[in-house]
Amino acid sequence: MKLSRIRDRLHWGWNITARKLGEPAIAYRPHDAGDPLAPANRYLRLPAVFTPVGADSGKAPGSLLYTGTYDASYTRPGDYLVQGDRTWFIASQDALLPSLCVEANRVVSFARPAQPASTGANPYSGVTTAGSTPLTGPWPAGMRGHSNAGRSEAGLPTDLALAYWTVLLPPIPSVALQVSDLMSDDLGRSGVVAAAEFSRLGWNLTVRESST
Repeated sequence: MKLSRIRDRLHWGWNITARKLGEPAIAYRPHDAGDPLAPANRYLRLPAVFTPVGADSGKAPGSLLYTGTYDASYTRPGDYLVQGDRTWFIASQDALLPSLCVEANRVVSFARPAQPASTGANPYSGVTTAGSTPLTGPWPAGMRGHSNAGRSEAGLPTDLALAYWTVLLPPIPSVALQVSDLMSDDLGRSGVVAAAEFSRLGWNLTVRESST
């Protein structure tokens, strides 16, 4: 039997399962760095079931990773699926395997700080929001705090632990995120990208909270 035929039968079976056990979801496909959930990006309505990865082993609470069960004939990695008040993006959709999805529990946006205009004496050139260039609109993202947040090396009694976040995002059209890019979220918090790794599953960022 051809692989395409096997894949078609699997998708048909997942669709039957989702219709019986799931709820309708709306699929969005980003075409630029603006809001990926803009009405113009909506392209499909389909039933879907999302199950936390590790649910059978008791490791599911707090996880951002989900197995998506739905007809994957028309979806692809990077698409968003909105079901009620919850949002996921598709991280991978390998042949013959269920889809791996990331729950987007926060909405973030990015900007790039201005660079010195000339050599020699320049105004303050630290990382600030003033004069920064917006990179994206509001993007739903998976966001979790680090368990090993560090402290200031000064060692003062009033030092507070530095907040670090892991931020997961799908590929953003025409945008390559970099260290020192600025991030803000829907809770009004600000951060600076400390590490940016891109893989076939999308962006994996380490972001340090800042007051800028």
